Amino acid sequence: MRTGRRTTTTPGEAAAIVGICFGLPIVASLNAVASGFPSRPFSDSGLIWVVGTEIVFAFVALVVLWLRGYAVGTLLPLPTLKGCAQGVALFIAAWIAAVVLTLPFANEPEQPYVHMIDDARVTVPVIVVMAMVNGAFEEVFLLGFLLRGLRGFGLSIALGAMLLVRVLYHLYQGPVGAVWVLGVGLVFGLYFIRTNQLWPAVFAHVLWDIVPFIS
Repeated sequence: MRTGRRTTTTPGEAAAIVGICFGLPIVASLNAVASGFPSRPFSDSGLIWVVGTEIVFAFVALVVLWLRGYAVGTLLPLPTLKGCAQGVALFIAAWIAAVVLTLPFANEPEQPYVHMIDDARVTVPVIVVMAMVNGAFEEVFLLGFLLRGLRGFGLSIALGAMLLVRVLYHLYQGPVGAVWVLGVGLVFGLYFIRTNQLWPAVFAHVLWDIVPFIS
């Protein structure tokens, strides 16, 4: 067993961790597309299921990485007040970018994600817990592991791989929803490339998961 402190990854290892963390969500998302986007509003039970599976997936992925000599401690987001403020700014910037990217589709039919939120049967405590777990889970493995780990192959490849995975498991939200997610992911990715700070992106994602339900 190796105990090195590397933060880089290989395409094979990256694919394996993506499979562990996002394989099931990607399959479910593609199935939703193939099924014509069946209406499945968010519910407390559904969000709790997401929290539980993400905790399990994260544990398995981190154990695998640790056994392979990866510096898993570097994937831990470190909360700070300054980071929270930066997260708010990042949330606003990502929102603006997403709005701009989806403007050409303003006349498209109402998207699945709109019904999923409008018809949601969720409570605030469950939303908050889900947002905290989901925000950390996605950004730790998409930015902290995948984007950072593949930078040695070129920023365009690393950024492209991260965006591809992010969009694939959000396809269930509909075409416009996928474009929206692409805009958010692009802003998060560029911010992380520039600053190498994970917590602001995690905090922005937490806000992103909460605001649609309370707005």
